[in-house]
Amino acid sequence: MHGAAFNVLIEKRILRMALEILRDPRLSDVEWKDLCDLSKREVFSEVLVYLPWLIGSLVLAYLGWYVIALGASFMFFLCGLRQVHGAFHYACGVSPRSHEWLMFVLSPLMMSAMHAVQFNHLRHHRHCMDEEDVEAKSALMPGWKALITGPQFPVLLHYTALTRGNLRVRRWIYFELLAMLGMVILAFGILDVAFLKYHVIAMTVGQCFSAFFAVWTVHHDCDRSHFIARTIRNPLKSFVTYDMFYHVEHHLFPTVPTCKLGELSSRLDAVAPELRNKLVF
Repeated sequence: MHGAAFNVLIEKRILRMALEILRDPRLSDVEWKDLCDLSKREVFSEVLVYLPWLIGSLVLAYLGWYVIALGASFMFFLCGLRQVHGAFHYACGVSPRSHEWLMFVLSPLMMSAMHAVQFNHLRHHRHCMDEEDVEAKSALMPGWKALITGPQFPVLLHYTALTRGNLRVRRWIYFELLAMLGMVILAFGILDVAFLKYHVIAMTVGQCFSAFFAVWTVHHDCDRSHFIARTIRNPLKSFVTYDMFYHVEHHLFPTVPTCKLGELSSRLDAVAPELRNKLVF
């Protein structure tokens, strides 16, 4: 067989193997659609889960208690990622248009254009850890390298979305970048207050660590065929991380809201128990 023909054959075999877990017949036995129905209380929580931590971090920074404020800011960042992640998949229980505005609101609050992040995240689901998956590049690195190259991550996400996204996506991103600029001008110019400056700086630094905490932690040492992501099973760890690390469950059933992933994990364990072997921590 000629070299070119052999390479084509190998590529076809790789494509058939890629994300084979998504075609696993066992998954058809998992009941999941009922988990997409949220009560009014659950919708309220999914939409505003970050708000107490945001208020707490700003109040603590206003009082000058910056060390404690950092802890609250970390939790706001975590819950903000949780909320906007649900919005990426239109899984917060509100209208599609409301999900767009949820992403917009979180953009200046977290100092990242969330429609740019969404563009790359949806591509991540389609191209999980292949050469087209910009979001998961850090998962293929050692942990230390994912940390030190972290500042490149938000730049790469925005560049990719602006150069590959359609007109609608680009408009949202420009709108969000303007809102972020407005936040910077408000904090450092118009109001010139320390606690808002602290928040902008803390969120900007947080974005530089997101490649490690939001991507590497849930995909490192995984593969493109079966064990595509990690998960969690300890109830206490799940509670303190707001159910954010049921990641293999999310990849297999991405429209299930975050608050229902714990219940989904029990159903998944009944048909594919080996998937719980790769834990986040």
